[in-house]
Amino acid sequence: MVVGAAIAAAFAVTGCAPAGLDNASDYGAQPAANAVDATATPTPGAEAEGDDAAEDDAADTDAPELSADEVTSELTAKEVKRMGETVQNQDGFVLYRFDKDKVKPEVVSNCKGDCAKVWPPAVVNKGEKPKLKGVDADLVGTVEREDGTLQLTIDKWPVYTYIGDKKPGQWKGQNVGTTWFVVTPEGKKNLTCLPAPSKAVAPPADDEGSDSDESGGDAGSDDSAGSDYSY
Repeated sequence: MVVGAAIAAAFAVTGCAPAGLDNASDYGAQPAANAVDATATPTPGAEAEGDDAAEDDAADTDAPELSADEVTSELTAKEVKRMGETVQNQDGFVLYRFDKDKVKPEVVSNCKGDCAKVWPPAVVNKGEKPKLKGVDADLVGTVEREDGTLQLTIDKWPVYTYIGDKKPGQWKGQNVGTTWFVVTPEGKKNLTCLPAPSKAVAPPADDEGSDSDESGGDAGSDDSAGSDYSY
């Protein structure tokens, strides 16, 4: 079939490993079609839009005050080698979206607990807005998390960084668990480069200084080791 031929051809192309990995073949990288539609699988009986009810300044709940280094103060659209369109935070780290999150009938982040330690949510303080460069302000909102913090969304999709990325511009979180993908400035999944599925790194240890904290340390080692975590 045509689809099978396309997949076979995709495997033949090299040079699609994330920045920081020297050996593309070790990563099992393969190119794929470009960005796909950002629409999540609808919940049965869900109304279309649900407007921004669960989003944008979600609540009168007292949200914890975040320090400057916890807040995502910038969202910048930037192209990177082999991947193309990304959105990066003020430190140059690439942002991702999670297929297990919900956008209809309401926006819900389903990355909690250890998941949020591995995939830190991009959060802001109530009343604050990130500086935008190349990202449409109409697509940027917030959703309230279980702990009361406000997580940034792009086209309703909550966005995150990945602790497996050790340097600005890396995108080792691409296709982790077949559910995590680089997000475009439009809130879509960027599938320009789709490495073989990999496992997420382990969450950092609660006690600082433990050698499990960084899950293997330097760039290029984390994803190959992986973990048994399913998020």
